[in-house]
Amino acid sequence: MSVPDRPPEGVLLLDKPPGITSTRALATAKRLLGSRKAGHTGTLDPFATGLLPLVFGEATKFSRFLLDSTKGYHATLRLGEETASGDTESPVGETRPVACSDAEIATVVSAFTGTLAQIPPMHSAVRVGGKRLYDLARAGEEVERAPRTVTIERLEVLGRTGNDLTVAVTCSKGTYVRTLAVDMGRDLGCGAHLVALRRVAVGEFSIDQATNLVEMEAKSLEWRRSRLLPVESLVASLPRWSVPREAAVRFVQGQELADAPAAPGVEVAVFGPGDRLVGVGLVGAGGRLAPARLMSFDNPKSPDFA
Repeated sequence: MSVPDRPPEGVLLLDKPPGITSTRALATAKRLLGSRKAGHTGTLDPFATGLLPLVFGEATKFSRFLLDSTKGYHATLRLGEETASGDTESPVGETRPVACSDAEIATVVSAFTGTLAQIPPMHSAVRVGGKRLYDLARAGEEVERAPRTVTIERLEVLGRTGNDLTVAVTCSKGTYVRTLAVDMGRDLGCGAHLVALRRVAVGEFSIDQATNLVEMEAKSLEWRRSRLLPVESLVASLPRWSVPREAAVRFVQGQELADAPAAPGVEVAVFGPGDRLVGVGLVGAGGRLAPARLMSFDNPKSPDFA
């Protein structure tokens, strides 16, 4: 079977290895897939591993639906040691004896489940006064940061070996697991920092579905592209509306559709004939659906819907 000439399109679930940035992982995947248009749906720190969904072609238009989704992690905290960055990026500073019992750990875990106010770490990409916090931190500066509201949906102890505590975390976007580790350590009275972090879920996607760069390097271009999930997998969490061909054509031309099957303020994924995604719209007053993100077609006046 010949390799398709058209640019790749869809979602690649990549298991990022440790020691490289998400940007480098994306660049390698672009090369392996022969793509020019690509993006990611939320970065992982270089030392972290695990699920990194990458988007190619038309899928880049819908990446924010994963940016906004919940994330799942397995995180290992080393109790009794603190670092300036909250992880292994900086050396261990203060050390303390670890005397907390499993019961005390369970109490702290319970206290950190739910809605929290979390202060972004200095070693992060957040901008303050137009500068990245990690640039200020590396220059030896520390500035005041406003707390952010995050939600920890699940926090469960997976195991403890000596002073290493491994937990499963399911959290909202914008949560810093490093900060969670530091805050938990302080509540336990011994301090802690993150020594391992693996992302195991993003929205409905699981690490079990992912491939890795070593495997991709060893396979053919055709096989690599076969790993791409369809663009519509990015909008699976949205209400779905299948419309006739004429309505689909109007929608991709930028026209509103009446009688949307959702309440005002809700986004809806619109599908034309052949179950083909044509775009996402936002329901407004009177149940009218206004286009927000649209797939591209060679001939918008008469798209080929299969």
